[in-house]
Formats: sequence, C-alpha cells, structure tokens
Amino acid sequence: MSENFKEAFEKTKIAGSIASGALDEVSKILKPGISTNEIDKICYEFINDHKAYSAPLFYRGFPKSCCTSTNHVVCHGIPSDKILKEGDIVNVDVTAFKEGWHGDTSRMFKIGEISIKAEKLINATYESMMKAISIVKDGVHLGDIGSTIQSHVEAQGFSVVQDFCGHGIGRTFHKEPNVLHYGEKGTGEKIKTGMIFTIEPMINLGNYETKILNDGWTAVTKDKSLSAQFEHTIGVTKDGYEIFTQSNKID
Repeated sequence: MSENFKEAFEKTKIAGSIASGALDEVSKILKPGISTNEIDKICYEFINDHKAYSAPLFYRGFPKSCCTSTNHVVCHGIPSDKILKEGDIVNVDVTAFKEGWHGDTSRMFKIGEISIKAEKLINATYESMMKAISIVKDGVHLGDIGSTIQSHVEAQGFSVVQDFCGHGIGRTFHKEPNVLHYGEKGTGEKIKTGMIFTIEPMINLGNYETKILNDGWTAVTKDKSLSAQFEHTIGVTKDGYEIFTQSNKID
C-alpha cells in the first residue's frame, strides 16, 4: 500500500472508530421512553469529547448531529422530541470528522421486544452488507456489490431501496463512486486499491419505493412498510478490504 493510501486509511480509521464509538454509547441508553433528541445529544457529546466534529450538523442545512430513522423511515430522519416505544426499530447514522477525514456508519437498534418480521428484516439487512463487504478487493466491479445485496434480500422477500446509495468518502463527506445496493455482476466500474467508500444497504419489508417528507430530508417507504439499514466505511486493499467503522462491542 502506498504512503498516500496508508495515511488515508489510518485517518479514516480514527474518524470511523469515533463514529462507531458514538453508536456504542447510544446502545447503552436505548429503551422505551427515550426521545430521538436524546440520541442526538449523546452522539454530539461523544464526538465532541473525542475532539472531532459531527459532519451531518449543518450539512446542507441538516439541523442535527445524527440521523434517527424509525420504523418506516428509510433514512435521514431528523432527531426530535419523538419518543421511542416498545417494538420500534431505529437506525442511527453518524459521521465523525477528525483531522480532515470522515468516518460514516449506521446501525439498527431494537426498542424492547420487536416483531419476528422486524427481526428478520434487520438480520437480512446486516447479512447483506457483510456479504457485500466480504467480496470487496481490487478489480471487483461495483455491480457485484449491488448484486450480492439484492440477491440476498430478495431471496427472503424483501426489497432494496434504489433512491439512495453508498458513496466515496475521505476528506470529502460524499464523493464518487456511487455504490448502488442493487445491480448485475460484472457491471459498473472496477474498484481499485486505496478507494474508500461506504456500503449502506437500505432494505424494505414491502415495496422499494420511497418519498421525501415536507421537511426536505426524511425519506419514508411509500407503502409505510418497515425499513432497515446498516452502514460501514471500508477501504479497498489489493487482496481484500479493511472496515474502518468496526464497533468494539459488536461485529
């Protein structure tokens, strides 16, 4: 690995570990009766305490330090006074910016006992992300990543959101390439050693279609079915990959 890649990987891993650490802190407080604003406060304070900055805060006008997407919210849910209740599922998406580099990750959390359908959806979503990450190495087509995710979740009766995708990341929050979570093997550009990007499948219990609410951010399933998402930031190596947002507690 060249020195350029080495610095990029090391700095991204530092930012990524702060982001995943924030989610570890969130996991300690989640229970029925907690508001999504309380989640936001924990993320903001943890990132700040680690001398980093919360990248979503004020990004294109986004008002909070993390995204909290509950039940049929697909992504970009804005933390509020909304109270989480027994049976809810919530995705918390956080990005830390430290010393010029970004680390971006999201995770699903269960509030109390959840339905069997919700459990299956969460498991399938996580499995699809990890299966896609496992094939990453120099020379693999981007379409192979999407195909791996799509085939895994569709075999279980779920659908892949097509309106949002993974993205290149590094000194910039969002950049090329776009990493689709559906597609055909052997299509799309070939990924190269040194690339850093996110894989972040959004999987719906029902139809894949989404719509944006009037706040201009919150994306929901059109049919109001449950949605789940997981996200890691990874780097491409000659023979494989490195995950920069691995939790100390899970994975």
